[in-house]
Amino acid sequence: MSLSRRRFLTITAAVALAPAALRAQPGRHWVGQALGARASIRIDHPEAEAITARCLAEIDRLEGILSLYRPDSALSRLNREAALEAPPFELLECLSLAGTVHRASGGLFDPTVQPLWSLWAEAAAAGRRPAADERRAALARTGWDRVRLDAARITLEPGMALTLNGIGQGYVADRVAALLEAEGLGDILIDTGELRALGSRPDGTDWPVRLAEGGAVGLRGRALATSAPLGTSFDQAGRDGHILDPRSGAPARPVWRAVSISAPGAGLADALSTAACLAGDRQEILALLARFDGARLEAAPRGA
Repeated sequence: MSLSRRRFLTITAAVALAPAALRAQPGRHWVGQALGARASIRIDHPEAEAITARCLAEIDRLEGILSLYRPDSALSRLNREAALEAPPFELLECLSLAGTVHRASGGLFDPTVQPLWSLWAEAAAAGRRPAADERRAALARTGWDRVRLDAARITLEPGMALTLNGIGQGYVADRVAALLEAEGLGDILIDTGELRALGSRPDGTDWPVRLAEGGAVGLRGRALATSAPLGTSFDQAGRDGHILDPRSGAPARPVWRAVSISAPGAGLADALSTAACLAGDRQEILALLARFDGARLEAAPRGA
């Protein structure tokens, strides 16, 4: 099975210095893994080494909570045991945001599709698509209304499992942004595949972001996320995209080549762009965004 992942984490942070002084600052460039994806951090700052170390420690801590790639993470334990006592605040916060977008989208965004995701991945590894009865069985183990969530305990019904694909990397960008802001850095761009800008560039201009499907957006104190139904696929032929429709259990119909949405936070933009890939028309996307202050549609080119 060749499930490609095209997610990158790049943090560009700089103090607001004159250009010559900025060029003289020591830099730090790290490359590794975060939430199952290739990741990098680039910081130009007098204390770049120490700040980078704190960013990496925060990413590692968040992976220990949110990652499906770590069997000992809080999310993995919840999926395995169907219950989690005293869940970490970050898992509660991320799932609460997911639930908000689920309700606002009429169920288009649904973190309980993990049984479907596993089914499609396993079938692709065997060189086939899931049979209709397999999809029905996996669908029977989904449904956000069957998740019980509070500060004391999270519980799932037997056979259920959650995924934070479609929100987790944006949420990590928000948490790293909060850490860097606490360091006193006000001109920051974070890229986890979803973008989060704190303030502007050090020269006072917007952070320029070129959209994958053409055009550009200037970011200042906002986030931007782009989702593409066929951007990542289960199969070698690229027919079955990774965004699954919780109504049918099948990959999203490629109505859109990609959807780019900006919002005050990267976690919110991430979830909204994922849900929007399942919308049937532009008006449905706009109606969803109207439920969230500051959410804007930046691009939604239609598919072939």
